[in-house]
Amino acid sequence: MTPREVLEMMQKNNVEMVDFRIVDVPGRQHHVTVPAVEVDEEVLENGVAFDGSSIQGFRGIEESDMVMRPVLESAFIDPFMNVPTLAIACSVYEPNGSRYERDPRYIAEKAEAYLKDTGIATTAYFGPELEFFIFDDVRFDSSQKGAFYQVDSEEAIWNSGSGEKNLGYRVKNKGGYFPVPPVDTQQDIRTEMVKELMNAGIRVERHHHEVATAGQAEINFRFSTLTRTGDIVMAYKYIIRNVAHKYGKSVTFMPKPIFGDNGSGMHVHQSLFNGDNPLFYEEGKYGNMSEMALYYIGGILTHAPAILAFSNPSTNSYKRLVPGFEAPVNLVFSKGNRSAAVRVPVAVVSPKTARIEFRTPDCTANPYLAFAAMLMAGLDGIKNKIDPRKLGYGPVDKNIYELSGSEKAEIKSVPGSLDEVLVALEEDHEFLLQGGVFSEDFINNWIEFKRSTEVAPMSLRPHPYEFQLYYDL
Repeated sequence: MTPREVLEMMQKNNVEMVDFRIVDVPGRQHHVTVPAVEVDEEVLENGVAFDGSSIQGFRGIEESDMVMRPVLESAFIDPFMNVPTLAIACSVYEPNGSRYERDPRYIAEKAEAYLKDTGIATTAYFGPELEFFIFDDVRFDSSQKGAFYQVDSEEAIWNSGSGEKNLGYRVKNKGGYFPVPPVDTQQDIRTEMVKELMNAGIRVERHHHEVATAGQAEINFRFSTLTRTGDIVMAYKYIIRNVAHKYGKSVTFMPKPIFGDNGSGMHVHQSLFNGDNPLFYEEGKYGNMSEMALYYIGGILTHAPAILAFSNPSTNSYKRLVPGFEAPVNLVFSKGNRSAAVRVPVAVVSPKTARIEFRTPDCTANPYLAFAAMLMAGLDGIKNKIDPRKLGYGPVDKNIYELSGSEKAEIKSVPGSLDEVLVALEEDHEFLLQGGVFSEDFINNWIEFKRSTEVAPMSLRPHPYEFQLYYDL
């Protein structure tokens, strides 16, 4: 899309405001709104200034001047504003016109450029499946004198005995995998989410209720190139949250917001193409996977502990990554087996649909960073011919949760905490530095940011359950 085409889009839709949006290092969106009459081709080409010192993970106040420059193909009409508003994603630039090294979107673009430079492939396609909860009420607080959280959903099993009148249709724990209404109470809200996603130019493939009680949902969109998929994820989260808000409900992408039932993941499908030629398919091989695909899997599984520092970057991530809740904690690959960290989908496989699915990630990830880290690990596997079969990573075509103790002991698991994966990233990040995609500065900044703002504060605070365990000792 050209600046002229964006201006024509604005004129056609009587746009009065233009909302320029960037993504900070943790993965939250920020925006600046400019009256449409002040937006011309020059603004769309050169962007608008902002204060980078106020953005998490960027820079100090002494060097705060930065520029957000529009990514024109990301533009869509925002359906949630009272006046016609164009929303547009932006990349971050220095005042001198160079790219800002800590801009997550730039790291994703560098990963795609590095892929081409290797000569291995021309394009990496990513297709994440985002899961989330739709709550009717959410409350939380953390202070010196106390801490608590409480969530509620009208369809949750714990409400089966509540209210003056109760019709009895509730989603049981682990019983939410697409029951029809009236048990599924959220068909209409998910459908409206889908319609707004489609209106924003996002190609949606399906939606359904997910396994957990209390309003767990999934809406799948069509795969795209790495950086473009990151743009879609950010627009997706924005639209999903705002449709829920319109209904008086609240969406969370937290991996584990409720105890005792399944958490929410972000399974990421990945494939490589050379032009129009798919590179992950070889008929007759295991799962119809090529040697290149197996090496890519080898890279993912070998570097998984370090990848998780970006793909599962919250303390809450490791409340989900525990055995028994369909969580993909096992560092093996398998065809069609959802208990493995890497699954090879085998339903309706053709050369162009051949792909691998990394099931461990979750939606607290900054998508640009997580996808870039996965690609870099996969490419390292291809370059160094890391064969997962020779390293004990499978294939395992049994339900891993039902293996004997001795069999399970031979299978490696993902680390059990954010602190552990940050240590893994410290010890294993050379593969991320290739081609200048990530930098030592960015990785060190990420580790320090996570430790100081998440790991340390969590470790210092009493937990409500500790009172139940220890108060009377």
